[in-house]
Amino acid sequence: TTIGFLKSLIMPAVTLGTGLMGLVTRLTRSSMLEVIGQDYMRTAEAKGLSQRVVLIRHGLRNGLIPVITVIGGQFASLLGGAVIIETIFAWPGIGRLAIDAISRRNYPVIMGTVLVFSLVFIVTNLLVDIVYTIVDPRIRFD
Repeated sequence: TTIGFLKSLIMPAVTLGTGLMGLVTRLTRSSMLEVIGQDYMRTAEAKGLSQRVVLIRHGLRNGLIPVITVIGGQFASLLGGAVIIETIFAWPGIGRLAIDAISRRNYPVIMGTVLVFSLVFIVTNLLVDIVYTIVDPRIRFD
């Protein structure tokens, strides 16, 4: 059932997300505190913009760049963690397939799973670069 599936998803999701959540929260806070002290933030407030608009439009856009970088970099550890989580919780998936292939020395399957993980990682880095241009229009990839 759907509810049973969602209940079985809670523990693996919490296990994978807890470490990254602490890192991203701490980095977001320090990045925003650094951005809030900048001159352009005071200028935006002096223009009469509301605190909310200043924080979201000016602060969050500039404060998110290091956070996006870390999330993109941590994606590799999430992939590795997913392999371990699939093995521990006995979930079928590409991570478990890779572990089974390694234990059976099935080299074509090992190469295929490594290729898939590599492609996912490359696409993730490409998406991070695209998100950079959306968040900060000053960044251009010509």
